[in-house]
Amino acid sequence: MKNKIVCITGASSGIGWATAMAFANHGARLILCGRRKNKLEELQQLLNTECKQLIFDVRNRKAVFQAFESLPKDWEQIDILINNAGNAHGLDPVQTANIDDWDAMIDGNVKGLMYVTKAVLPQMVSAKRGQIINLGSISGREVYPNGSVYCSSKFAVDAFTNGLRIDLNPVGIRVGAIHPGLVETEFSNVRFKGDQERAAKVYQGIEALTPEDVADAILYMANAPEKVTIADLVILPTRQANSYVNNRLT
Repeated sequence: MKNKIVCITGASSGIGWATAMAFANHGARLILCGRRKNKLEELQQLLNTECKQLIFDVRNRKAVFQAFESLPKDWEQIDILINNAGNAHGLDPVQTANIDDWDAMIDGNVKGLMYVTKAVLPQMVSAKRGQIINLGSISGREVYPNGSVYCSSKFAVDAFTNGLRIDLNPVGIRVGAIHPGLVETEFSNVRFKGDQERAAKVYQGIEALTPEDVADAILYMANAPEKVTIADLVILPTRQANSYVNNRLT
């Protein structure tokens, strides 16, 4: 991993932050992507490696391409892209859901991931090497009540990952996805629009995954020998069987 250039979207918090820490500890050079410049600067101060920051919202197609076009020549050849940025908004049945929430999830989780991938691919294809790791979710494997659009967005990530692996197979680029279950991050605070009491109930009675647990899985996938593609990895807390069966402590 030493001196490889690793690009992480959504690096300003949660899984992205923990992933940056993990890869920095293994000597990677990091491109930290996010919307919050102050948080990326805070993160960079903690890292013992060379970093570049790209400030953009993955939902803004023009901003995504401009950001990657701005990279200095010695940072253009990205070895590993980790598409981590995403969001969840609302937990409502289709008939009462807010369409703005739908747009935020589809634009961020699906289109944003696609934009970043498209922006990074030319250099990888030209070099005929590289690796792309997408952050999916257990929700991309099974639908739970009131989560139809969030689940749809993660089903799309799974489908795009599988299609991307087929398309890039002739040029030797590895493609895989990590599908976590419950991870205790800002996720539920964002989903419930700052309602911390409601967010806390999501993790109540379960020892949820930490961002560091997921970062370890990402690092494991990235560290596989180049002849090995770990295509799909589901990681759950032990007390969670699937997206809606949880053995909560009482």
